[in-house]
Amino acid sequence: MNAPVKIDTEIAVQKAVPTPADLTITPRDRRFGRSEGHVQGRWWNNGNPFATAFFNALSTTFPKGEAFFIESVKAFRDGASPKLAEEIRAFTMQEVMHTREHVAFNRRVVDSGYDVTFLDEQVDHVLELIKTRPAIVNLAATMALEHFTAILARELLENPKHLDGADPEAAALWRWHAVEEIEHKAVAYDTWLHATKGWSRWRRWKLKSMMMLVITTRFIPERIKGMLNLLEQDDITGWKAKRGILWYAFGNPGMFRKILGAWAAYFLPGFHPWNSDEKHLIARYEAENPVAA
Repeated sequence: MNAPVKIDTEIAVQKAVPTPADLTITPRDRRFGRSEGHVQGRWWNNGNPFATAFFNALSTTFPKGEAFFIESVKAFRDGASPKLAEEIRAFTMQEVMHTREHVAFNRRVVDSGYDVTFLDEQVDHVLELIKTRPAIVNLAATMALEHFTAILARELLENPKHLDGADPEAAALWRWHAVEEIEHKAVAYDTWLHATKGWSRWRRWKLKSMMMLVITTRFIPERIKGMLNLLEQDDITGWKAKRGILWYAFGNPGMFRKILGAWAAYFLPGFHPWNSDEKHLIARYEAENPVAA
């Protein structure tokens, strides 16, 4: 009778981490919308209330959400390899600057006449729930949300239609944020592999998959509620608001429709964020924004 095969978890983890060896996570210290005389219009994204509401609703989650990401990852940095430790440091710097710029962006949203109290309360409610969960569960949540932001970022950079006609400073902010989300998209995942290196593949897959399902059932509905709240302030309500959101999300330009395949890939055995290589998007951004690099 054959002896049971013992899986060497450490080897399995090493084979499952294809983050490019030559990848450098570069914090780009940029500021947007600060120039004298710059005014961010109410419907700053090409005069489209639905496109504007989508980005505004997303932005309100970033300052507090990114602080949560940082703490979730840093909780497991002890014992990390020098490469991962450096990536965690650079990831932290990028997220801190994203927070700073979205605080400023959100202030301009308020200055344009929107009340974001409801959206802030949404974020606070989720963060209150998080306080009761184990650190490893919070890391799994961060990993799932980082995948969401990375696939949204890829679609944003690949399809210029999302920001065509947008306020130039706001568009520059979102492209800058997107390229850095792609650049550090595997940091939370690699930290997860480091933190769970003693786990079986099944246990690791089960928790990360369950957490993605939980995150998805909250992330999309909560953003839609935020959009509806902002649209109501523009007197766009009822089926007109819901139809506009559905068309924007799944019709044209179809942000959510276009990320469905990348979202589903998260559940595949052997998934890693860098199985989809977007270094060309980073290179293109740096070529077009040499000062930022």
